[in-house]
Amino acid sequence: MMDKIKEIKQKVIESLPKKVKVKDVEFEGPFLVVYVKNPQELANADIVKKLAKDLRKRIIIRADPKSLKPKEEAEKIIRQIVPEDAKITSIFFDEEYCEVIIEAEKPGVVIGKGGSTFRKILKETGWSPRVVRTPPLKSKTIESIRSYLLSVREERKEILKRIGESINRPILHADKWVRVTFLGGAREVGRSCYLLQTPNSKILVECGINVSGNQPPYLYIPEIQPLDSIDAVVITHAHLDHCGLVPVLFKYGYRGPVYLTPPTRDLMVLLQLDFIEVASREGTTIPYESHWIRTALKHCITLDYGVVTDIAPDVRLTFYNAGHILGSAIAHFHIGEGLYNIAFTGDFKFERTRLFDKAETNFPRLEALIMEATYGGSQDFQPSRKEAEENLIRIVNETISKGGKVLIPAFAVGRSQEVMIVLEEAIRTKKIDEVPVYIDGMIYEATAIHTAYPEYLNAHLRDLIFHQGINPFISESFVRVDSPSKRQEVIDSSEPCVIISTSGMLNGGPVMEYFRALAGDEKNTIVFVGYQAEGTLGRRIQKGWKEVPFTVDGRREVVKVNMRVETVDGFSGHSDRRQLMNYVKALSDKPEKIITVHGEESKCIDLASSIYKTYKIETRAPMNLETIRFI
Repeated sequence: MMDKIKEIKQKVIESLPKKVKVKDVEFEGPFLVVYVKNPQELANADIVKKLAKDLRKRIIIRADPKSLKPKEEAEKIIRQIVPEDAKITSIFFDEEYCEVIIEAEKPGVVIGKGGSTFRKILKETGWSPRVVRTPPLKSKTIESIRSYLLSVREERKEILKRIGESINRPILHADKWVRVTFLGGAREVGRSCYLLQTPNSKILVECGINVSGNQPPYLYIPEIQPLDSIDAVVITHAHLDHCGLVPVLFKYGYRGPVYLTPPTRDLMVLLQLDFIEVASREGTTIPYESHWIRTALKHCITLDYGVVTDIAPDVRLTFYNAGHILGSAIAHFHIGEGLYNIAFTGDFKFERTRLFDKAETNFPRLEALIMEATYGGSQDFQPSRKEAEENLIRIVNETISKGGKVLIPAFAVGRSQEVMIVLEEAIRTKKIDEVPVYIDGMIYEATAIHTAYPEYLNAHLRDLIFHQGINPFISESFVRVDSPSKRQEVIDSSEPCVIISTSGMLNGGPVMEYFRALAGDEKNTIVFVGYQAEGTLGRRIQKGWKEVPFTVDGRREVVKVNMRVETVDGFSGHSDRRQLMNYVKALSDKPEKIITVHGEESKCIDLASSIYKTYKIETRAPMNLETIRFI
């Protein structure tokens, strides 16, 4: 490894202008960090781009600590350089990485045209600037994550150095093969987990839990043991059936990187903490303690869409928009030097929604695709999003006109924000009378994380936020319910309103209090906008039960359901049958093989069969524990 570093350092010195004084070069995760004594001479971004292209590495330039301006002086210079219009809210210095983190309401202004302001900050202070957005809604999760990562920066630097050495180790085996073992999520929904292997690398894609039965994936089989033999874990999005057991990997010996997008990291931490808190409260065994979530967080490496990154000696990863929830990604793997390309869709939506652009179909090369089949059955057709929105608005108006309350049970991430955007626009454009929309449960915190990442939202929303000054998430129509007394106040009020609350299937959470209080009044309406699993209270009410058993303070009571019960399909973050088939048709590069997963057995088989018949592409619907060799 030392020989390789020396070789790269020599190449760096030869590639850079002679006046640039290189002090050191080292690997840090997937990045090559170049320490220079006079970073001001590298303010030209084109030099760094050329170096990255020549070395085929992602480059970070850092200053030699001795060349840095004192922090107080540097802050003064930064505030003089950055226009007031950027609205800087805080500046803090990370001495370990020689970085200055600038938090601002308008990061683009801090960066400047073509990065001009960034380069000026680097030139005049020596500190490498990193800008983060000031969320319009303060997120405790984001603040805690930033604070924690700063507190463990020295340990994290060692972790990244070790990961960097592993990525850049020599390739030992000349054999050429690629295979995937299905450890969970095959012919079922839940506990998604797949092992991608080459002769030189092992990549674990997803590590989820089947939340309803707390079933883990098959993590004990020989292919995956010991866990420290895995090179990398890749997470496509933050739902627990895809990431819920990542901390378990660290509990049992894994110490490698976890690759995911920045929003996925933040939402993953939020949902994992909530998962173990709820399990503990309900008296069920928790699979890991909170400190294992923090351990996993230390090993997280965030990647934006479209950035090609080495994650193993013979594997490069690129994330593409999946359109499912905030930060959700299709993971595209380029194996070897042009040997094979395989993509895992995770959960995806091939339709533009209120929040996201439709899933990406344009890949440089694609020999194999592993895709979800949640709604892959021949009869799995959903109404259009427009129909769903019109239906919801009609139901809300009819309930309000009677002086009633609308209760919408919803999942905290994705569905809630979609519904919020629809209601905000309907109220703003007078399609719905101006009534308060109460937000209860984890929805507010998840929404706060959405406001921190507008660049991950669709073009229309970005235009509203950046150019029209309208951020639907911070509308005055939304009222946060942050205490039991506020909740009781909403319940007792005689005024009509809309309440969006967790949980989405009425199997716990604050929605239970609202339902118990509002169910008996026929003026009120409950609207289901998401899937209700068999055995849940939501499913029973959806089926038409007029009396449901309830446990209150350890006592059983019966709640009469006189309220109107409605289901509005069409808000799903998954593609329906038509969209799944159209997605395959729209792919820029037709794969040789398509594997269907993440669906009931009949749906995986049905979708695989239809793709083969329609497009003459080889398909499989594997079972758990099967291995498929691709080359």
